[in-house]
Amino acid sequence: MELIDVFAVVGSCGPERGIAARRLAEETGAMLVPAPRLAMAPDPVDEAAALVPWAYRERRAVVEPPAFISMTDLIGTFVDEDRSTRLVGITCVVDAGHIIDDLRRDDYFVRRTPAGEEGCSRALIAAEQIEFASTVLLVNWQPLSTPNLSAVMAVVSHLSPHAVLQLDRSGSARPVEPTVYTAGQERPGWVGILNDDYHPHITDPRVSAFRYEQLRLMHPERLSRLLDQRIARGEFGTVLRSAGFCRLASRPHLTANWEHVGQMFSLHPLQADGGDVAGDGEPGGSEMLGLGQDIALIGLDLDRERLTAALDAAALTDAEFAAGPTLWASFADPFPIPRTSMR
Repeated sequence: MELIDVFAVVGSCGPERGIAARRLAEETGAMLVPAPRLAMAPDPVDEAAALVPWAYRERRAVVEPPAFISMTDLIGTFVDEDRSTRLVGITCVVDAGHIIDDLRRDDYFVRRTPAGEEGCSRALIAAEQIEFASTVLLVNWQPLSTPNLSAVMAVVSHLSPHAVLQLDRSGSARPVEPTVYTAGQERPGWVGILNDDYHPHITDPRVSAFRYEQLRLMHPERLSRLLDQRIARGEFGTVLRSAGFCRLASRPHLTANWEHVGQMFSLHPLQADGGDVAGDGEPGGSEMLGLGQDIALIGLDLDRERLTAALDAAALTDAEFAAGPTLWASFADPFPIPRTSMR
């Protein structure tokens, strides 16, 4: 069976995204599935998957999902071996003048799902669209000063080191070699940092990234104060993105996914010791995800030494560690860990 090549064009800037999608469809001779058509559907990604097979003559389609879709859902749908599609590229349209502010937003979309409505962090969606892109098209960059443009380009490159970065001069991305996506893509920069395989193509003195590792469990109340009173207020520079794995002393047998963009922070249960996924009872594999903290951090003007020291101070002290789980269970724990993460 001949597959239909699918190009996706994503981004939070609706007009610019729409222009880029239309021009890409014209330049490649592809059928266009526009965002206004998909936004009316209960599940825009499933709707796109149902419409793409109509491109049986062109054998290629450009899908422009609405801003609030999940990137993992988008990729998972179009790389599904049971479908007649091949995802060959994701272009993320980024407004250069707004992207830093977008990554620091604290508001949410409301997204409909089969289980009901759920909150979707706008900042997290903006970050993940960049992280999973094969091409990032930077629009409205002309008013920026050279230093500010350099910093923005470096932030994008640090978030998505595998992506081709283009400055928009025509409203569409220049053709690049197809990037065939698979279910196992590990494109986000934070994944590369944790895998010690991280090589952003664009650098800037203001932009940096590093890996934080700590074997000891985190004291939940001290960690909460650090996040809310010091990191969020920019004491150590601007932490734009951090992600990885975390263990709280109040839940010592649970590995959680640390998810942080700008003002948004969540912990999502990944695995309990013994291999079960916490919260749903499904088998999760026998390999332990981590013993303590393993977190990638990306930001502007970061004071790595002081930030590392502050994170270390949020971990258990010698006396707390020696006291053991009986004491740990008494710690105030301000972190709700729901069955599903707030995205």
